[in-house]
Amino acid sequence: MNADREAASVQVEPPVRRPPGGVAPGSVAPSAVAPEPGLDEARALELLRRAGVGRVVYTVGALPAVLPVRFRLDPLGGVLLSTEPGSELARAVDGAVIAFEADEVDGADGTGWCVTVLGRAEVRRPSPAPGARAEIRIAPELVVGRHLAPDAA
Repeated sequence: MNADREAASVQVEPPVRRPPGGVAPGSVAPSAVAPEPGLDEARALELLRRAGVGRVVYTVGALPAVLPVRFRLDPLGGVLLSTEPGSELARAVDGAVIAFEADEVDGADGTGWCVTVLGRAEVRRPSPAPGARAEIRIAPELVVGRHLAPDAA
């Protein structure tokens, strides 16, 4: 009897019906989105070192927040940000997994690159000296880089 109950509670998703030679409803045709050439982690971090400004992506009250920031990389590829010790950013990211993205894109033809770093943020409290700033380090758990191909339009 227990086996009957267990079998009855298992729900199987129906297979997605694809039109002949087509794509599943609600998905994007493979030719509509050409994959951009990826970068290995070393090259992605090398490009990231050249950028002066990036965007930190985090949550505040379960809502996404994006903040442009100046940054630098440490020797291990960690992203280092500087902020006021009691800032919203420092409070929101300490111990959280967040994203950081920087890019360089040519406005004329759309070529360039983008690099995203995902990892856990650690807020390092400053010394008690007046004007001291807190440092946020994003430990790189995943580094993804892409070249942006010329715009086809």
